Amino acid sequence: MRVLALDYGSARCGCALSDPTGVLATPIEPIERPRTRRGFGRLRELVRERGVEHVVVGLPLTLSGRDSAQTTETREFANELARELDVEVELYDERFTTRLAARTGGDKSEDSRAAAHLLHSWLAARQHKG
Repeated sequence: MRVLALDYGSARCGCALSDPTGVLATPIEPIERPRTRRGFGRLRELVRERGVEHVVVGLPLTLSGRDSAQTTETREFANELARELDVEVELYDERFTTRLAARTGGDKSEDSRAAAHLLHSWLAARQHKG
């Protein structure tokens, strides 16, 4: 199953894609202004072009596990995305992914590297359950 992970931000949304076997997480180009008509259009296009069956949106909880203003905005984005796409959209704890992305470096955007860490964590948790 191909999975798309999103590290949502109102200005830019980091993106990472799994391989079809659900083992590898690869950062791809971020989407600018994801809540605009153009942003949602690009996300629909990405899901269709890459055969995405599931979308994981990083949920930015505080270190204590509580919601913040960004958490509320992300939940709203995920709800809008679920209405726009014909695939399941799931929220998943993204604590520390940005810090990990900053440490690992690479040629893709930090937002997309954070999405790749999120996806890797989600895939590992799913494999552990299964």
